[in-house]
Amino acid sequence: MLGTAHARRLVRRILGETPAIEVGLRATDAGLDEAVVQGALELALRIGESMLSLGAGAADVTAAIQRIVRAYGLRGCQVDVTFTSITVSYARGGGLPPTTLMRVVRTRTADYGRLARVMRLGREAGAEQVAVDQMAAAIEEHHSALDAIVHAHHPYPRWFVTLMLAILAAAVAVLLGGDAAVAAVAGATTALIDRVVWGLGRWGLPPFFLQSIGAAIATLVAVGLFLAVPHLPVELADLPPSLVVASGIVVLLAGLSLVGAAEDAISGFPVTAGGRTFEVVVLTLGIVVGIGAVLDVARRSGVPLELVDTPQTSAPVLVQVVASAVIAGTWAVASYARPRTAAVVAVAGGLGWLVYAVAGERGLGPAVASTAAALVIGFLAEWLGPRLQVPPLVISVCGILPLLPGLAIYRAMFQLVSTPSSAVGPGAAGLVGAAMIGLGLAAGVTLGEFLAAPLHRGTAWRRFASTAPRRPRARV
Repeated sequence: MLGTAHARRLVRRILGETPAIEVGLRATDAGLDEAVVQGALELALRIGESMLSLGAGAADVTAAIQRIVRAYGLRGCQVDVTFTSITVSYARGGGLPPTTLMRVVRTRTADYGRLARVMRLGREAGAEQVAVDQMAAAIEEHHSALDAIVHAHHPYPRWFVTLMLAILAAAVAVLLGGDAAVAAVAGATTALIDRVVWGLGRWGLPPFFLQSIGAAIATLVAVGLFLAVPHLPVELADLPPSLVVASGIVVLLAGLSLVGAAEDAISGFPVTAGGRTFEVVVLTLGIVVGIGAVLDVARRSGVPLELVDTPQTSAPVLVQVVASAVIAGTWAVASYARPRTAAVVAVAGGLGWLVYAVAGERGLGPAVASTAAALVIGFLAEWLGPRLQVPPLVISVCGILPLLPGLAIYRAMFQLVSTPSSAVGPGAAGLVGAAMIGLGLAAGVTLGEFLAAPLHRGTAWRRFASTAPRRPRARV
């Protein structure tokens, strides 16, 4: 009998047992005052809302909220995170009405320094069980800490952010093969775009129109180059307008939640993923509309449009890697990340481009090479980010920035506008190719993060916000 029992345990250890699926659990009363229950739920909701507004994924937000409410003894809370709201409900059982709170996410912004502080506070608030006699004081302490975070001033002035974006655009121009003159024009154009878009945004103009106006400004500068270059002692090939537009497009694409949408979809949050994806599509269409409108008006006005591109391989690989590092690092700073975070992000961006370049030399297409580079970035973000005290999300989002298909979008729109309506094949194919690169980047980053997660699971330092509990497989 002992031998049989030992054999069964050995087989179970080798094969593993399918865990029970936690469904339909009965509500339990923690015996807490209503004020404490509402205070704990409100604290968890405020932290979750701040995380979602600052760019965190739905799985990270859900896990943070669950950790906080469990620390206050509220077992069995139901958490629902959508693209625009968060709802938390706690049922006491025994016929008592549940306590349900909801907060609406009204704004979204890229502020990685503030995001890191909020995620750190959420981790501290849910780190250990809080004693009953200390709950009220702990709730008030964490509320005060969150107040200090959300009301703190930005670490950099707004003009410094504009400068960083100008340097970012100049680095993109160099990465795409431009020289110092192209980089200077791209930087000045992006600075103009940022000031105009920022000013209009303060007036409350919807983001779709902000994207369209930003893309239109970049394209207007390109059209101006088409008109001015014949009267200047330079050739059009020495000052290609496409690189100027592509640099501006990359800056406009930088703030889109491409990675967040993919992570939400894979983590089991289809509603939030659908909302993020729709937002990305709409804002990208805003860029396409801005480019297409200006190019169409210019063509109908008789402007001699010509697609002149410098081959991407014209710059040495070392220069491309350095430019990629500058792109990633400057975007992190422009999003108010601390210098330490920006340095880590810069290394990830340069390494990602090196992988992309090597994959391209091996004959892989742009979409596959971008996916491979994004996979490496996502892997390093999840593996090294917590150890370096840098949120993995920041490394992933900033690290893939040099790989965004800004030039591909401009080329596709140029071909659509410059060719007859009966021959839209090249332009449409170009837009599809750009979309494939975007999907590859999102999928690669997400896969890399999931592959790296088991490497530090069980260590003292975990991810800033762990993903939501995995769904166990049901027995068939």
